[in-house]
Amino acid sequence: MTLKVGVIGTGMIGRDHIRRLTEVVSGAEVVAVNDANEVSAKEVASGLPNATVHATGEDLIADDRVDAVIVCSWGPTHEQYVLASIAAGKPVFCEKPLATTTEACRNIIDAEVASGKRLVQVGFMRRYDAPYRALKRAIDSGAVGAPLIYYSGHRNPSVPEHYTKDMAIVDTAVHDFDVTRWLLGEELTTIRVQAAKPNSHGGELQDPLLMTLETERGVLVQVETSVNIRYGYDIRGEVVGEDGTAALADTGQVVLRTSNSVGVRVPEDWRERFIAAYDVEFQEWINEVVAGTGLTGPSSWDGYAAQVVCDAGVKALYSGERVQIELATKPGLYS
Repeated sequence: MTLKVGVIGTGMIGRDHIRRLTEVVSGAEVVAVNDANEVSAKEVASGLPNATVHATGEDLIADDRVDAVIVCSWGPTHEQYVLASIAAGKPVFCEKPLATTTEACRNIIDAEVASGKRLVQVGFMRRYDAPYRALKRAIDSGAVGAPLIYYSGHRNPSVPEHYTKDMAIVDTAVHDFDVTRWLLGEELTTIRVQAAKPNSHGGELQDPLLMTLETERGVLVQVETSVNIRYGYDIRGEVVGEDGTAALADTGQVVLRTSNSVGVRVPEDWRERFIAAYDVEFQEWINEVVAGTGLTGPSSWDGYAAQVVCDAGVKALYSGERVQIELATKPGLYS
């Protein structure tokens, strides 16, 4: 069976996913597209043999040819399209964020629970990255003993002019929050955000930030965001356990020793660093939707939990205080 997919949002990430679905992974065909910019949608559809351009995202979801939906549109529109997909009984892959407010995330959870089955997957692609999966295996195996501290670093060479200090939490660190919950297998309970001496490359932006969080069982977590660090796109992760440590390996495949130095190549941006993870993410989603065995990837609950942490992080950023992270009771659907 070929999964017939409709894509809402044909901007940069939407086009990249369409390329992935048509040229890299197997088992899916893009049969419908929609974008607020009709010219963009028509341009993308012109390169797809059987794709229909829909005037609205809701029209695309209602199309009988569409088996599953991918939402890559502007964040504030995610709630309406995910809810429409649930109402139509169609699996929906939603790029992060699941929604831009905690209330919107709860609306999605309530609708999905009422449907009686998992239909939503959130695009937290780090869970599909080979180094992160190796790190999780090391933690779960007990090789380093019980985790005590987890360090997470998210470094960008630069960010666009529209980037705000809030985005360091809700757009950048959100990935670190999700992957921390996944790696450690527990929720985050408190957060404090401190701004370091500003990087002169960032203008008036508060950068870098250092966030200190705690988990349910008392693991201490530190998340660093440095988004104007110039040297490259560098993702860090290390768990300190009772019996040792485990860390993400440098991403370079070759260690070069020359001119009295040792080095590995640092990726240029997020596409280069996580391109394989995106491929694995979509292939596994397609396989699970086609098999009908249920989704196992990041859930609506994961999207909600990440948003709650982000909201608490923004509050901590502005208040300078340690803020409690308060989650609702987790529905059994996500256990």
